[in-house]
Amino acid sequence: FIRRAKQLEVDGVSLESCFIDRFDKAYLSEVKGMLDEYKLDRVFAWGHPDGLEGGKNEKMFDDMMKSIEYAVDIGAKVMRVVGSSLAFRFEPHGPQLERLAKWFSIAAKEVEKQGIKMAVENHLDFNSDEMIQLFKDINSPNVGINFDTGNFVRVLDDPVKAMQKLVKYVYATHIKDLKVQKGAAVDDWYFFSCTPVGDGGIVDNQKIGQLLEDNGYEGFMAVEIDFLHPDYRNDEDKAVAQSIKELKRIARAVERSKT
Repeated sequence: FIRRAKQLEVDGVSLESCFIDRFDKAYLSEVKGMLDEYKLDRVFAWGHPDGLEGGKNEKMFDDMMKSIEYAVDIGAKVMRVVGSSLAFRFEPHGPQLERLAKWFSIAAKEVEKQGIKMAVENHLDFNSDEMIQLFKDINSPNVGINFDTGNFVRVLDDPVKAMQKLVKYVYATHIKDLKVQKGAAVDDWYFFSCTPVGDGGIVDNQKIGQLLEDNGYEGFMAVEIDFLHPDYRNDEDKAVAQSIKELKRIARAVERSKT
């Protein structure tokens, strides 16, 4: 994956811990060495698919806390985490947010000590107002959001309006573009399926990029494809390459807007 990222000439990668088989220091040092050699920014991503299960899984909380060490070992400045998920979206949100605020407040002290940030993803669970409330309750500059454009759409929250409200909390991103999948049930999460970024989707990622630039975002825009629309025949590598090309165009455009 890292070699392919290098071929695509990206600025950074988000490494999902669920795909990493080993966490011994020797192996993670090798990963860090490759990332350093290729001059890639990096996010260590923990918690797929259900993370802390809305603040009910203490074993996963312990695993998250242990994984902070792994993020440091690969030289990541940001660790993306999952508090809840699609699986818990119909459970009352208030108690989930209350439990998660307590656990992330504990984690905030550790990531501060390690000199990194923690980015909680909106994982098809909470809308932008709920995420803002979570960060206010945590009240730590070391905990913010992994802003997923598509997941806000999927909870019927406009991602541009969400970014306007949350931009000061953004430490990492998942940039998706989506369009309706005909024949899918409206209440299924993949009703809004992924397209290559900029290829006729409904997300205004140009505006998203402009908001990030205008507010001093220091990370990178990370492509994520979770369920590719059938129109693209499941050619994920082609869709990723096309998305990266579009994000580079957006990056150049927002950079020019400063002059």
